[in-house]
Amino acid sequence: MVINKSGKTWQLDVHKLRDEWFKTSYLLDRDQCGPDLAEKRFVNYSRQSLQFKFSPYFSGNFSQYGADPKRMAPSGIKSAIIREKGVNGDREMAYMLYLAGLDVKDVHMTDLITGRETLDDINLIVFVGGFSNSDVLGSAKGWAGAFLYNERARDTLKRYYEREDTLSLGVCNGCQLMVELDLVVPGRNTKPRMEQNASCKFESAFLNVDVPENKSVMFKSLSGSRLGIWVAHAEGRFILPGNEEQYNISLKYSYPGYPGNPNGSDHHAAGICSDNGRHLAIMPHLERAIFPWNWAAYPQERTEDEISPWIEAFANAREWIRNMKAKR
Repeated sequence: MVINKSGKTWQLDVHKLRDEWFKTSYLLDRDQCGPDLAEKRFVNYSRQSLQFKFSPYFSGNFSQYGADPKRMAPSGIKSAIIREKGVNGDREMAYMLYLAGLDVKDVHMTDLITGRETLDDINLIVFVGGFSNSDVLGSAKGWAGAFLYNERARDTLKRYYEREDTLSLGVCNGCQLMVELDLVVPGRNTKPRMEQNASCKFESAFLNVDVPENKSVMFKSLSGSRLGIWVAHAEGRFILPGNEEQYNISLKYSYPGYPGNPNGSDHHAAGICSDNGRHLAIMPHLERAIFPWNWAAYPQERTEDEISPWIEAFANAREWIRNMKAKR
Protein backbone atom coordinates (compact mmCIF):
# COMPACT_ATOMS: atom_id res chain seq x y z
CA MET A 1 0.00 0.00 0.00
CA VAL A 2 1.28 3.46 -0.96
CA ILE A 3 0.08 6.62 0.80
CA ASN A 4 0.80 10.09 -0.56
CA LYS A 5 0.14 13.04 1.74
CA SER A 6 1.46 16.59 1.85
CA GLY A 7 4.25 15.80 -0.55
CA LYS A 8 5.38 12.76 1.42
CA THR A 9 5.09 9.11 0.47
CA TRP A 10 4.75 6.08 2.73
CA GLN A 11 4.96 2.52 1.44
CA LEU A 12 3.38 0.07 3.86
CA ASP A 13 3.61 -3.72 3.92
CA VAL A 14 0.03 -4.56 4.91
CA HIS A 15 0.72 -8.26 5.45
CA LYS A 16 3.61 -7.50 7.81
CA LEU A 17 1.53 -4.95 9.70
CA ARG A 18 -1.32 -7.46 10.07
CA ASP A 19 1.10 -9.96 11.57
CA GLU A 20 2.27 -7.34 14.04
CA TRP A 21 -1.34 -6.54 14.93
CA PHE A 22 -2.22 -10.21 15.47
CA LYS A 23 0.95 -11.04 17.39
CA THR A 24 -0.36 -9.65 20.69
CA SER A 25 -3.52 -11.75 20.34
CA TYR A 26 -1.37 -14.77 19.58
CA LEU A 27 0.72 -14.29 22.72
CA LEU A 28 -2.41 -14.02 24.87
CA ASP A 29 -4.00 -16.95 23.06
CA ARG A 30 -1.11 -19.24 24.03
CA ASP A 31 -2.15 -18.92 27.66
CA GLN A 32 -5.83 -19.52 26.92
CA CYS A 33 -5.94 -22.42 24.47
CA GLY A 34 -2.33 -23.60 24.44
CA PRO A 35 0.67 -23.01 22.16
CA ASP A 36 -0.37 -25.50 19.47
CA LEU A 37 -3.78 -24.07 18.56
CA ALA A 38 -2.63 -20.51 19.20
CA GLU A 39 0.11 -20.96 16.63
CA LYS A 40 -2.30 -22.56 14.16
CA ARG A 41 -4.62 -19.58 14.46
CA PHE A 42 -1.75 -17.15 13.99
CA VAL A 43 -0.40 -18.99 10.95
CA ASN A 44 -3.75 -19.82 9.34
CA TYR A 45 -5.57 -16.49 9.70
CA SER A 46 -3.94 -15.32 6.47
CA ARG A 47 -4.02 -18.71 4.73
CA GLN A 48 -7.70 -19.51 5.24
CA SER A 49 -9.04 -16.75 3.06
CA LEU A 50 -12.77 -16.26 2.57
CA GLN A 51 -13.80 -17.53 -0.84
CA PHE A 52 -17.29 -17.94 -2.20
CA LYS A 53 -18.99 -20.08 -4.80
CA PHE A 54 -22.65 -19.34 -5.44
CA SER A 55 -24.95 -21.42 -7.59
CA PRO A 56 -24.94 -20.14 -11.18
CA TYR A 57 -28.72 -19.74 -11.07
CA PHE A 58 -28.71 -17.61 -7.90
CA SER A 59 -29.95 -14.12 -8.80
CA GLY A 60 -29.91 -12.54 -5.36
CA ASN A 61 -33.49 -11.33 -5.83
CA PHE A 62 -36.35 -11.79 -3.38
CA SER A 63 -38.70 -12.80 -6.19
CA GLN A 64 -36.62 -15.84 -7.21
CA TYR A 65 -37.47 -17.53 -3.93
CA GLY A 66 -40.99 -16.22 -3.46
CA ALA A 67 -39.71 -13.99 -0.67
CA ASP A 68 -41.75 -10.92 0.10
CA PRO A 69 -40.69 -8.70 3.03
CA LYS A 70 -44.02 -6.85 2.78
CA ARG A 71 -46.20 -9.97 2.91
CA MET A 72 -49.28 -9.56 5.12
CA ALA A 73 -51.49 -12.52 4.18
CA PRO A 74 -50.84 -16.00 5.64
CA SER A 75 -49.44 -18.62 3.29
CA GLY A 76 -50.90 -21.66 5.04
CA ILE A 77 -47.42 -23.23 5.30
CA LYS A 78 -47.04 -23.48 9.06
CA SER A 79 -43.80 -23.46 11.01
CA ALA A 80 -42.94 -22.98 14.66
CA ILE A 81 -40.02 -21.59 16.60
CA ILE A 82 -39.33 -23.81 19.61
CA ARG A 83 -37.58 -21.86 22.33
CA GLU A 84 -36.50 -22.25 25.92
CA LYS A 85 -35.52 -19.63 28.48
CA GLY A 86 -32.13 -18.21 27.58
CA VAL A 87 -32.19 -18.70 23.81
CA ASN A 88 -31.55 -15.62 21.68
CA GLY A 89 -31.92 -16.61 18.03
CA ASP A 90 -35.70 -16.70 17.85
CA ARG A 91 -36.37 -13.24 16.33
CA GLU A 92 -33.87 -13.62 13.50
CA MET A 93 -35.04 -17.13 12.72
CA ALA A 94 -38.70 -16.15 12.79
CA TYR A 95 -38.04 -13.36 10.31
CA MET A 96 -36.13 -15.67 7.99
CA LEU A 97 -39.03 -18.14 8.01
CA TYR A 98 -41.54 -15.35 7.43
CA LEU A 99 -39.47 -13.90 4.60
CA ALA A 100 -39.34 -17.29 2.89
CA GLY A 101 -43.14 -17.45 2.93
CA LEU A 102 -43.85 -19.57 5.99
CA ASP A 103 -46.31 -18.65 8.71
CA VAL A 104 -44.50 -18.65 12.05
CA LYS A 105 -45.80 -19.61 15.50
CA ASP A 106 -43.88 -18.80 18.66
CA VAL A 107 -43.81 -21.87 20.91
CA HIS A 108 -42.16 -21.75 24.31
CA MET A 109 -41.34 -24.93 26.22
CA THR A 110 -44.01 -24.03 28.76
CA ASP A 111 -46.58 -24.26 25.94
CA LEU A 112 -45.52 -27.85 25.26
CA ILE A 113 -45.23 -28.80 28.93
CA THR A 114 -48.72 -27.53 29.77
CA GLY A 115 -50.32 -28.87 26.60
CA ARG A 116 -51.27 -25.42 25.29
CA GLU A 117 -49.46 -26.35 22.07
CA THR A 118 -49.57 -29.72 20.32
CA LEU A 119 -47.65 -29.03 17.04
CA ASP A 120 -50.33 -31.07 15.26
CA ASP A 121 -50.87 -28.33 12.66
CA ILE A 122 -47.16 -27.57 12.21
CA ASN A 123 -44.95 -28.92 9.41
CA LEU A 124 -41.59 -27.35 10.26
CA ILE A 125 -40.15 -26.79 13.71
CA VAL A 126 -36.92 -24.93 14.42
CA PHE A 127 -34.97 -25.29 17.63
CA VAL A 128 -33.15 -21.97 17.79
CA GLY A 129 -29.71 -20.97 19.01
CA GLY A 130 -28.69 -19.22 22.18
CA PHE A 131 -27.87 -20.36 25.68
CA SER A 132 -30.84 -22.23 27.08
CA ASN A 133 -30.81 -22.28 30.87
CA SER A 134 -27.50 -20.39 30.60
CA ASP A 135 -25.95 -23.77 29.64
CA VAL A 136 -25.15 -24.29 33.31
CA LEU A 137 -25.64 -28.07 32.95
CA GLY A 138 -23.79 -28.17 29.63
CA SER A 139 -24.99 -26.99 26.26
CA ALA A 140 -28.70 -27.84 25.77
CA LYS A 141 -28.64 -30.42 28.59
CA GLY A 142 -31.25 -28.52 30.59
CA TRP A 143 -33.39 -27.97 27.49
CA ALA A 144 -33.25 -31.67 26.72
CA GLY A 145 -34.37 -32.40 30.27
CA ALA A 146 -37.46 -30.26 29.74
CA PHE A 147 -38.51 -32.73 27.03
CA LEU A 148 -37.32 -35.91 28.71
CA TYR A 149 -38.89 -35.28 32.11
CA ASN A 150 -42.19 -33.69 31.08
CA GLU A 151 -44.65 -36.22 29.70
CA ARG A 152 -46.73 -33.85 27.57
CA ALA A 153 -43.71 -32.23 25.96
CA ARG A 154 -42.08 -35.62 25.38
CA ASP A 155 -45.21 -37.12 23.83
CA THR A 156 -45.81 -34.06 21.65
CA LEU A 157 -42.28 -34.27 20.25
CA LYS A 158 -42.56 -38.02 19.70
CA ARG A 159 -45.83 -37.61 17.86
CA TYR A 160 -44.35 -34.88 15.67
CA TYR A 161 -41.37 -36.99 14.60
CA GLU A 162 -43.60 -39.98 13.87
CA ARG A 163 -45.46 -38.03 11.20
CA GLU A 164 -44.35 -38.24 7.57
CA ASP A 165 -45.14 -34.61 6.70
CA THR A 166 -42.74 -32.87 9.07
CA LEU A 167 -39.33 -31.20 8.91
CA SER A 168 -37.09 -29.97 11.69
CA LEU A 169 -34.02 -27.77 11.98
CA GLY A 170 -31.74 -27.21 14.95
CA VAL A 171 -29.22 -24.37 14.95
CA CYS A 172 -26.36 -24.06 17.46
CA ASN A 173 -28.03 -24.67 20.84
CA GLY A 174 -30.87 -26.27 18.86
CA CYS A 175 -28.36 -28.51 17.09
CA GLN A 176 -26.94 -29.59 20.45
CA LEU A 177 -30.49 -30.32 21.61
CA MET A 178 -31.31 -32.48 18.58
CA VAL A 179 -28.12 -34.49 19.05
CA GLU A 180 -28.73 -34.82 22.80
CA LEU A 181 -32.28 -36.09 22.18
CA ASP A 182 -31.09 -38.44 19.41
CA LEU A 183 -33.46 -36.86 16.89
CA VAL A 184 -31.14 -36.94 13.88
CA VAL A 185 -30.01 -40.57 13.64
CA PRO A 186 -32.10 -42.46 16.21
CA GLY A 187 -31.65 -46.16 16.81
CA ARG A 188 -28.02 -46.46 15.76
CA ASN A 189 -25.36 -48.24 17.77
CA THR A 190 -22.88 -45.45 17.05
CA LYS A 191 -24.34 -42.07 17.85
CA PRO A 192 -23.02 -38.56 17.27
CA ARG A 193 -22.40 -36.33 20.23
CA MET A 194 -21.38 -32.75 20.88
CA GLU A 195 -18.35 -31.87 22.99
CA GLN A 196 -16.43 -28.79 24.05
CA ASN A 197 -14.46 -27.00 21.36
CA ALA A 198 -10.91 -28.32 20.98
CA SER A 199 -9.67 -24.82 21.85
CA CYS A 200 -11.50 -25.11 25.22
CA LYS A 201 -13.00 -21.67 24.67
CA PHE A 202 -15.91 -19.89 23.05
CA GLU A 203 -15.38 -19.43 19.31
CA SER A 204 -17.09 -16.61 17.44
CA ALA A 205 -16.19 -15.96 13.80
CA PHE A 206 -17.41 -15.44 10.26
CA LEU A 207 -16.01 -18.24 8.15
CA ASN A 208 -16.43 -20.39 5.07
CA VAL A 209 -18.58 -23.50 4.82
CA ASP A 210 -19.02 -25.93 1.95
CA VAL A 211 -22.27 -27.67 1.13
CA PRO A 212 -21.32 -31.19 -0.06
CA GLU A 213 -23.55 -33.50 -2.02
CA ASN A 214 -26.25 -34.34 0.50
CA LYS A 215 -29.80 -35.58 0.91
CA SER A 216 -31.11 -32.82 3.18
CA VAL A 217 -34.45 -31.38 2.08
CA MET A 218 -33.20 -27.91 2.95
CA PHE A 219 -29.60 -28.09 1.71
CA LYS A 220 -29.65 -30.55 -1.20
CA SER A 221 -30.07 -27.88 -3.89
CA LEU A 222 -27.18 -25.88 -2.40
CA SER A 223 -24.71 -28.72 -3.00
CA GLY A 224 -21.45 -27.44 -4.44
CA SER A 225 -21.79 -24.00 -2.86
CA ARG A 226 -19.16 -22.33 -0.68
CA LEU A 227 -20.79 -19.70 1.50
CA GLY A 228 -20.09 -17.44 4.44
CA ILE A 229 -21.69 -17.92 7.85
CA TRP A 230 -21.33 -17.02 11.52
CA VAL A 231 -20.43 -19.38 14.35
CA ALA A 232 -20.75 -18.60 18.06
CA HIS A 233 -20.41 -21.54 20.44
CA ALA A 234 -18.26 -23.21 23.08
CA GLU A 235 -19.52 -26.77 22.70
CA GLY A 236 -19.84 -27.32 18.97
CA ARG A 237 -17.45 -30.18 18.32
CA PHE A 238 -19.10 -33.03 16.42
CA ILE A 239 -17.82 -36.39 17.62
CA LEU A 240 -18.83 -38.91 14.94
CA PRO A 241 -17.72 -42.44 15.87
CA GLY A 242 -16.97 -44.77 12.99
CA ASN A 243 -16.59 -43.86 9.33
CA GLU A 244 -17.69 -40.62 7.73
CA GLU A 245 -19.97 -42.59 5.40
CA GLN A 246 -22.12 -43.57 8.38
CA TYR A 247 -23.35 -39.98 8.68
CA ASN A 248 -25.20 -37.66 6.35
CA ILE A 249 -22.91 -34.66 6.67
CA SER A 250 -24.81 -31.82 5.04
CA LEU A 251 -22.48 -28.93 5.87
CA LYS A 252 -18.70 -28.77 6.30
CA TYR A 253 -16.23 -26.15 7.40
CA SER A 254 -14.22 -25.31 4.30
CA TYR A 255 -10.86 -25.63 6.05
CA PRO A 256 -10.15 -28.79 8.10
CA GLY A 257 -7.54 -26.98 10.19
CA TYR A 258 -8.11 -24.57 13.06
CA PRO A 259 -9.57 -21.93 13.15
CA GLY A 260 -11.38 -22.62 9.85
CA ASN A 261 -12.73 -25.68 11.65
CA PRO A 262 -13.40 -23.68 14.81
CA ASN A 263 -14.17 -26.55 17.16
CA GLY A 264 -12.17 -29.53 15.89
CA SER A 265 -15.21 -31.45 14.60
CA ASP A 266 -14.63 -34.87 13.08
CA HIS A 267 -14.51 -34.70 9.27
CA HIS A 268 -14.78 -30.89 9.74
CA ALA A 269 -18.53 -31.42 9.97
CA ALA A 270 -20.71 -28.37 10.60
CA GLY A 271 -24.07 -30.10 10.21
CA ILE A 272 -25.69 -33.53 9.87
CA CYS A 273 -29.11 -34.68 8.69
CA SER A 274 -31.35 -37.70 9.09
CA ASP A 275 -31.37 -40.62 6.67
CA ASN A 276 -34.59 -39.35 5.09
CA GLY A 277 -33.19 -35.81 4.78
CA ARG A 278 -36.01 -34.24 6.77
CA HIS A 279 -34.25 -33.41 10.03
CA LEU A 280 -31.18 -31.17 9.99
CA ALA A 281 -28.87 -30.10 12.82
CA ILE A 282 -26.17 -27.48 12.19
CA MET A 283 -23.90 -25.45 14.46
CA PRO A 284 -23.41 -22.28 12.33
CA HIS A 285 -26.08 -19.55 12.36
CA LEU A 286 -27.57 -19.28 8.88
CA GLU A 287 -30.27 -16.95 10.23
CA ARG A 288 -27.52 -14.42 10.98
CA ALA A 289 -26.34 -14.45 7.38
CA ILE A 290 -29.59 -13.91 5.50
CA PHE A 291 -28.72 -10.53 3.94
CA PRO A 292 -25.49 -9.51 2.18
CA TRP A 293 -24.92 -6.85 4.81
CA ASN A 294 -25.04 -9.54 7.51
CA TRP A 295 -21.86 -11.05 6.07
CA ALA A 296 -18.44 -9.89 7.24
CA ALA A 297 -17.40 -10.22 3.58
CA TYR A 298 -19.54 -10.67 0.48
CA PRO A 299 -18.58 -11.05 -3.20
CA GLN A 300 -17.68 -7.55 -4.33
CA GLU A 301 -19.29 -7.93 -7.74
CA ARG A 302 -22.72 -8.76 -6.29
CA THR A 303 -23.70 -5.22 -5.34
CA GLU A 304 -27.38 -5.61 -6.29
CA ASP A 305 -28.20 -8.70 -4.24
CA GLU A 306 -31.22 -8.30 -1.96
CA ILE A 307 -30.78 -11.63 -0.20
CA SER A 308 -28.06 -14.20 0.41
CA PRO A 309 -28.14 -17.82 -0.85
CA TRP A 310 -29.20 -19.10 2.60
CA ILE A 311 -32.80 -18.14 1.82
CA GLU A 312 -32.91 -21.14 -0.54
CA ALA A 313 -32.85 -23.59 2.38
CA PHE A 314 -36.13 -22.19 3.69
CA ALA A 315 -37.68 -21.88 0.25
CA ASN A 316 -36.89 -25.58 -0.21
CA ALA A 317 -38.65 -26.39 3.07
CA ARG A 318 -41.68 -24.33 2.03
CA GLU A 319 -41.99 -26.12 -1.31
CA TRP A 320 -41.49 -29.56 0.23
CA ILE A 321 -44.33 -28.91 2.67
CA ARG A 322 -46.52 -27.51 -0.10
CA ASN A 323 -45.95 -30.63 -2.20
CA MET A 324 -46.71 -32.86 0.76
CA LYS A 325 -49.99 -31.06 1.34
CA ALA A 326 -50.88 -31.41 -2.36
CA LYS A 327 -50.44 -35.19 -2.14
CA ARG A 328 -52.83 -35.55 0.78
